[in-house]
Amino acid sequence: MWGIFKTDPVKKLQKEHAAMLAEAHRMGSIDRTKSDELVAKAAQLEEKLMELLSKS
Repeated sequence: MWGIFKTDPVKKLQKEHAAMLAEAHRMGSIDRTKSDELVAKAAQLEEKLMELLSKS
């Protein structure tokens, strides 16, 4: 019964990844260094996401 309240870690990472890429795109015209940092963090999240998907 309580399983319905658990969040799916894959969906959570996908949301974080999409938000980080959107923020990086927005920052691209403001601060290129910050944008590059966000893209690098998004790549790390993508690696974690692929690792979770390969285990499933």
